[in-house]
Amino acid sequence: MRIRDLPYPDPGLPDVRSGTRFLVWLGRNQLGGQIRAALWGLLHMAALVSFPLAIGYGVQAVVDRSGSRLALAGALMVGLTVLTALGDAMLHRAAVTNWITAAARVQQLLARKTVELGAALTRRVAAGEVVAVSTGDVEKIGWFVEALSRFTAAALTTVGVCVALVIYQPALGAVVALGVPALALSVLPLLPRAARRADEQREKAGRATELASDTVAGLRVLRGIGGEDLFLSRYRTVSQEVRAAAVRSARMWSLIAAVQVALPGMLLIGVVWYGAVLAGSGRITVGELVTVYSAVTFLLFPLRHFEEIAMAYSFSRPSARRVARVLALRRPSAEAEDARAAGPAAGSGGKPPTGDLYDPATGMLAPSGQLTAVVCGDPDAAGRMADRLGGHPTEDGAQSGDGAGSGGGAESGDGRSAPSALLGGVALDEVPLATARAAVLVQDKDPVLLSGTLTELLDVPRSGTVTAREALEAAQCGDVLEALEQASVADSGDGDPMGARITERGRSLSGGQRQRLALARSLVTDPEVLVLDEPTSAVDSHTEARIGEGLKRLRTDRTTVVFTSSPLLLDQADRVVFVHDGVAAGVGSHRELLSTDPAYRAVVTREPDDGRERDDGRDGLAGLERVEQQIEESA
Repeated sequence: MRIRDLPYPDPGLPDVRSGTRFLVWLGRNQLGGQIRAALWGLLHMAALVSFPLAIGYGVQAVVDRSGSRLALAGALMVGLTVLTALGDAMLHRAAVTNWITAAARVQQLLARKTVELGAALTRRVAAGEVVAVSTGDVEKIGWFVEALSRFTAAALTTVGVCVALVIYQPALGAVVALGVPALALSVLPLLPRAARRADEQREKAGRATELASDTVAGLRVLRGIGGEDLFLSRYRTVSQEVRAAAVRSARMWSLIAAVQVALPGMLLIGVVWYGAVLAGSGRITVGELVTVYSAVTFLLFPLRHFEEIAMAYSFSRPSARRVARVLALRRPSAEAEDARAAGPAAGSGGKPPTGDLYDPATGMLAPSGQLTAVVCGDPDAAGRMADRLGGHPTEDGAQSGDGAGSGGGAESGDGRSAPSALLGGVALDEVPLATARAAVLVQDKDPVLLSGTLTELLDVPRSGTVTAREALEAAQCGDVLEALEQASVADSGDGDPMGARITERGRSLSGGQRQRLALARSLVTDPEVLVLDEPTSAVDSHTEARIGEGLKRLRTDRTTVVFTSSPLLLDQADRVVFVHDGVAAGVGSHRELLSTDPAYRAVVTREPDDGRERDDGRDGLAGLERVEQQIEESA
């Protein structure tokens, strides 16, 4: 695999049983690149450690006053220099290619897992952990993959030189052959403690990243309540813990580096002393002594790769374990996922199911072709319910209800998963994932806008029935188009808002503008079932009322479910379902529920519900009058 060929058409199915098995699987998939890099590394290091032979040959030529042999030694050095440079350049190229392609494979696997899990990922793995895994851990794994080829070349070269020295000069060669393996293994007792300290540093850094990301995400709220100093002091404390852990880890690795310098130096001193004794007694020549000394000196270079591979493995193994843990995550119903992978559900014929949408956990029913509004006092429960309606069984339920008719109980709160929704009587978690997503589109309460032009933003899989202009008009994006038109005039001069660029996450737009563009993106898709979680929470009441009218007009004869407590949207719904304590406690029109259900009225009008029965209904009528007044003012 070359860098220009990335991304992989299919990154493969990883072995996530452990971090070590994941590294082995990754290396097996990088086998061709590893062999190429190892061969170039072997050429580089073989040429490098062959210099002592040329040097010793040249020194002996000077001693013997042989000009021809001296010239031959010079030519040999020139050739070895060329081979060393060539091997080093190609080794670097091949090793970095292995690094980048391995990191790309891991990132693709993580991206695929993120898409598979959706919003459930951050409920099972902290956001800071996800960031750390997809950045720092991927880099450390790539480092190990890159260092592996250099280590392989260094190990083969070291073995070859030791064998050659034993053959060339048995007395000194035996000393080197015994000393070099001892040097390579000398750091092994220190590695476990170094790895533990590195793990401690990584865990503290992950917690600091999580705290920082959470703080940045809630910065506006923190400023509103004056909580910046509190969170700043918390982050300062955590960052100092990271610094202290990094210093402890660095001390251990500096000790390992010192050992790797001191012991080879002692070996070199011993070889020189023993060689001088042998030369003084006439057992070896001066040229042979210089050759062995130079060989030992050059062997220090390959030995550095033993330290590097030890460090790379110590850092990458826990990183691989964390990556494997994320990749091993599965959606709550493993059996359902296996059924999805095997093919379409029985009786579905491979086509997306149609019909009424039903949530067994709460008893909520959204009739086909109608606009159903769901009022839920708990935003977290509403988010889990929206996940279930999209075919995602939830496993982190809130309080349990008493039952939901034939659907059974609501989420149990004991970690057991609640069943996914039924569309036309077919469980969405039993049909292929692509089929479920083609049938039901869920827009959560915080949708993300990717950078690009407005045309690219709206270039999503669609039925073709709804045009981009119709979707933008229904989502009341007129002011957004005007702002993008002005930006287009300033940038390119053509004044086409569809060609204007939107910054990452739509940061150049207001919260309400981002929310409306996300709604237009969902509307242009025109799915069979559209689920919207608080789609108008960031817009004013006048715009909200017009969005409700446009949504109802554009989604005629299509099933639409809107999670909201806004009277302006609720008044547009064909059917309102009130979910209370995990159960569909009331069904009817907005005005009916407002006048008859005190708990519903308390949620919609933001008034406290004292739980008392009201026989005369005067409070309900007063609430109804207030809501009617809001609707009239917005119109």
